[in-house]
Amino acid sequence: MSAETTPTPASPLALLRQLEWRVRHAVENVLSGEYRSAFRGRGMEFDQVVKYAFGDDVRDIDWNVTARLGEPYRKKFVEEREVTLLVVFEDSPSLHFGSGAQSKREALLELAGLVMLLGAVNRDRVGFVHAAPDGNLFREPVRGRGQILHAAATLLSRPAPAATAGNPVIPWRLLARAAPKHSVLLWLGDFPPRPEPEGWTVMQRRYQTMGFRVDDPWERELPGDDTFAAYDPTAGRLVILDGSAAERAAHAAWRAQREAAWRELFPDPLSRLVVGTAENRLEALVRFFHARMRARAVR
Repeated sequence: MSAETTPTPASPLALLRQLEWRVRHAVENVLSGEYRSAFRGRGMEFDQVVKYAFGDDVRDIDWNVTARLGEPYRKKFVEEREVTLLVVFEDSPSLHFGSGAQSKREALLELAGLVMLLGAVNRDRVGFVHAAPDGNLFREPVRGRGQILHAAATLLSRPAPAATAGNPVIPWRLLARAAPKHSVLLWLGDFPPRPEPEGWTVMQRRYQTMGFRVDDPWERELPGDDTFAAYDPTAGRLVILDGSAAERAAHAAWRAQREAAWRELFPDPLSRLVVGTAENRLEALVRFFHARMRARAVR
């Protein structure tokens, strides 16, 4: 093939623009206002304490003030005018893995880009933190299609960490003040079995925390072949597995540990999303928001 006919890879900005029309179609025809409502929830900022009146929501009663004054008082809230979305992309070497046409990192970056585009279409503020073994990059939340597209392109163009690099360190102390209260903090990563990060409870009180993960088919079930080779990006070497009962038992134990740690970080099933590398990421997001809205409708 000549140099003139060799295809060049599309830039991250060009890829995002290709995805944007799909996002707009989903928002206008499938999600409608569900994206905003699913993120916002009650989405309210505390304003003041006022006397309780018939018909007010009893869940807003301030029992401390009520007991002190001898008559019912409730907390009054004002609705936030916009959603602030802070994307935390944990870029670990294990994301290099991919048994199919796409690596976990490629799929997870696409998922991050789709969420940021949803924020742009809905006129929200969107920022990100790219946590990598060689350092972190923070972009404060911005508003407007152009600025959010630029931020998303910056995230998608970040170089992948070396397969032999260590694990990134997420700057949780910085993130605790990186966005207003009740903002959405969306953590995307590989989520191996590990202890809960220090200060996570504080983050959950301050933000609406959600976790998105991408799974490779081999993580869900080992191949059926008796013997196969795979590159382990974490160990940095080629491994040969023979499909023995011991290996499959170890794989099942790892999966159980991973899922337990995953549920501990995000106890609410509606706050976590797992997508396979072969699945359509936008359709998975639509199902995620529909599920959140159905749950809220029955509460």
